[in-house]
This record gives sequence, C-alpha cells and structure tokens, in this order.
Amino acid sequence: MNNTSSHILSTASNLLGFSFLVLTSIKGLGVQNSTAIDEITAVLIVILALSCSFSFVSIRAKDKARSKKLETIAEYLFIVSLALITITSILTGLNFFVFSL
Repeated sequence: MNNTSSHILSTASNLLGFSFLVLTSIKGLGVQNSTAIDEITAVLIVILALSCSFSFVSIRAKDKARSKKLETIAEYLFIVSLALITITSILTGLNFFVFSL
C-alpha cells in the first residue's frame, strides 16, 4: 500500500471540515442571495467527501490493483477540490474588495 491514500485522507478531511466552516459562516452572516461562493463551496464539500471516501476504501482494499485505482480516483478528486478552493478564495477576496469600496 502506498502512503498517498493516508495523506489524501488526512488532508481532505481537514479541508472538508474547513469547507463546512466556510459554508456555515456564509449562511450565518445572513447573506440573503445565493452566491457563487456558497454554491462552489457546497460542490467542494461533496467532492472532498468523495475524495475521503475513495481514499479510505483504498486504504482498506486488499487487492493492490483495486487499491491503486481507488487511490488514483481520490487523488484526482483532491486535485479538483484544490482548484475549487483556489477559485473560492479568489471570489471571496474579490467580493470583500468590491463591497469594501
């Protein structure tokens, strides 16, 4: 077994918790309109949950080929989630910058 799955599981689960915190904060601030930021964050939560699931199953798999395939899926989902986190961060920064003027 490769250690990549355990690293993905650890990092993705931490980012999943952070994403829930971001989404809860957006909703808790009383933002009335559904913004692109909270929609992207909701998609991010689903992708990170899937990445965690595939990573966990990869760790538990007995067959090496199946484990590697699941690990690869978890890795691709994790990369997509990093791209979405970057997009969300840029949109959040722009949102605060525009509304602070």
